[in-house]
Amino acid sequence: MGLRHSEQTDALFRSILALTSVEECYAYFEDLCTMKEVRDLSQRLEIARLLDEGSSYQQAASLTGVSSATIGRVKRCLDYGTGGYRMILGRMKEADARDDG
Repeated sequence: MGLRHSEQTDALFRSILALTSVEECYAYFEDLCTMKEVRDLSQRLEIARLLDEGSSYQQAASLTGVSSATIGRVKRCLDYGTGGYRMILGRMKEADARDDG
């Protein structure tokens, strides 16, 4: 099905791209989302990272406390999605390597 392009969605994404620091993200997302929504998004990214690094469903569930259904959804996106998780995980690894090096 895919995410539908719209002026509103474009504006949302441009607003996120305009943020320049983690602190700005905290301020914006606290206004934009509920704490549960931010936590859910954060957990999905963590699940993607864990699965990408070879963790099992059981390990990911134990470390994050999320349901196997959510883990399965993230896994399907990793394997058959648009590549968004893999793209951002790769960029995060590159940024970590620059920060460590």
